[in-house]
Amino acid sequence: MKPIFIAGPCVIENSEVLDAVAQRIVEINKQLGVDIIFKSSFDKANRTSISSYRGVGIDKGLQMLADIKSKWGLSLLTDIHEAWQAEAAGEVVDVLQIPAFLCRQTDLLVAAAKTGKTVNIKKAQFLSGADMKYPYQKAMESGAKDVWLTERGNSFGYNNLVVDFRNIPDMLAIAPRVIMDCTHSVQRPGAAGGKTGGNREYVPAMALAAKAFGANGYFFEVHPDPDNALSDGPNMLQLDNLENVIKSLL
Repeated sequence: MKPIFIAGPCVIENSEVLDAVAQRIVEINKQLGVDIIFKSSFDKANRTSISSYRGVGIDKGLQMLADIKSKWGLSLLTDIHEAWQAEAAGEVVDVLQIPAFLCRQTDLLVAAAKTGKTVNIKKAQFLSGADMKYPYQKAMESGAKDVWLTERGNSFGYNNLVVDFRNIPDMLAIAPRVIMDCTHSVQRPGAAGGKTGGNREYVPAMALAAKAFGANGYFFEVHPDPDNALSDGPNMLQLDNLENVIKSLL
């Protein structure tokens, strides 16, 4: 199965950042013969602190994503956090993503599936790969066009995540498409004084290890200036490094 790639800034900050990332993704697509799906979130509903930047909201955010699709011709992925968001988001994006903390929310899964779009379900930090059988069934039996599962690490203590790569073959026994979230898996949740920290230097190795375990999709949050990003900066990949990481996986 040909690998898929998903990349983009964690959250919509402004049109300049979206355009800079989209332009680079288009260039990489042409140079490497891939079809990277553009990802960004209109809202980050699970930020550590109430004072953290969340995004531009669903109405403005979906319009900005639609503009990216129109201008750059890219497929789109975005998260939804509540069932009522599914229909509107499904009119704009190609893949609806279910955040890890919400992967057991039945109403959310059903609403996403009913749009007929592909649904990407991120494995919760508190579940095993085998446990993802049930969210997968909920979405498939509710009419999803296709359902992907995504590994993003497990919590085994405070302010840290550990990736058990055996989850990848376990999820491949459930779904044909299993994606490695190579950037969220290097997070240090809540470890940066009211914000999430991270170790972006481990992202390329996370991707290669996932490939060794059979992953057939890779998710990267990228930014032109991660150190000054408004969300997830410490674990986001520098945009200029994306091409070489993808090359290593082809």
